[in-house]
Amino acid sequence: MSVTIISREAWGATPWDRDPTSSGPAHVALSSRSEFFVHYDGAHHITRTGYAIPRAIEAEHLANTWAGIGYNFVVSQAGEVFEGRGWDRQGAHCPGHNVTGIGVQIAIGGDQEPSEAALAACRALYDEACRKVGRTLAKKGHKDGIATQCPGTKLYAWVKAGMPAKGYEAAPNPGGSAIPGGSVARYKVTIGGLEYGYGAYGDHVTAVGRALVKKGFGKHYTSGPGPRWTDADTKNYSDYQRSMGYEGTAPHQDADGIPGESSLRKLLGTLPGKAPSKTVPAFPGRDKFRPGASSVYVTRLGRALVAKGYGKHYTSGPGPRWSEADRRNVEDFQRAQHWSGSDADGYPGPETWRRLFA
Repeated sequence: MSVTIISREAWGATPWDRDPTSSGPAHVALSSRSEFFVHYDGAHHITRTGYAIPRAIEAEHLANTWAGIGYNFVVSQAGEVFEGRGWDRQGAHCPGHNVTGIGVQIAIGGDQEPSEAALAACRALYDEACRKVGRTLAKKGHKDGIATQCPGTKLYAWVKAGMPAKGYEAAPNPGGSAIPGGSVARYKVTIGGLEYGYGAYGDHVTAVGRALVKKGFGKHYTSGPGPRWTDADTKNYSDYQRSMGYEGTAPHQDADGIPGESSLRKLLGTLPGKAPSKTVPAFPGRDKFRPGASSVYVTRLGRALVAKGYGKHYTSGPGPRWSEADRRNVEDFQRAQHWSGSDADGYPGPETWRRLFA
């Protein structure tokens, strides 16, 4: 059973524009994951359906001043899987286990009976997690991490029984034979200062995945290309290499799914290079950008806005005193990031500041 994950963009998640502290959306290496935690909603039965499920959870978690929805994924009774913090962001679901654990809420509460569709989807998500991490993750309920009633008696019994799912065929163990002729290659190469291969991370990895899909080599993806290189990327790239006449799919052979300079240049039309790093000044705090505030930070912000083309509301240029012109220029910039509502109110947060100076 494959997993189709409904992205944050699809269900209408609030953009990340809050301080990524220890409970926030800091990136986590897949190699850090060793546990898979199952949660439920609480004491009452859940009657919400569809996109209303993750939106309701997000609203509650934002009210807790968290950076956004705290679970990595949410599973509905219909078997839908919604992206929360995803595979590579630190969770906010079980203190002490937010880096090592992937947290998944099955949207039921109290003594509500989990549906077969929900259990099958959660089990498929668990198998996908094991494939991505490259090892078997410990199956746990929330109460295995801290003292709590979560995930309730029914889900906890299901977890302890090994997470069985009616009619579900478990996926192969991580590291097993997946490419004809050999096991999946799990090493990295560096080309132009950028890493490619299992575990590599960045926009350049997403670019490779999208190029593969465009050329018709995307059948192994279950949730689309992403910034983290997984076995799916390797298998798709191997298919692409074999279409070019390369042979040998065992690790370190010519069609093992790890890019070489020639195949990568042909796929992308060029060889990407690592851009020089640019130091982003530390965000000085929201209090520096409020009516009556005056500081060098306001001037610095204004100059960055003008440099990026968002200074039309200034009449005499940026200055040290926060003004309505500053707010309106910031709002224009935020809306250009496809943000709305309180995320585009004209008052900069850490993510607005980072994007302005990146």
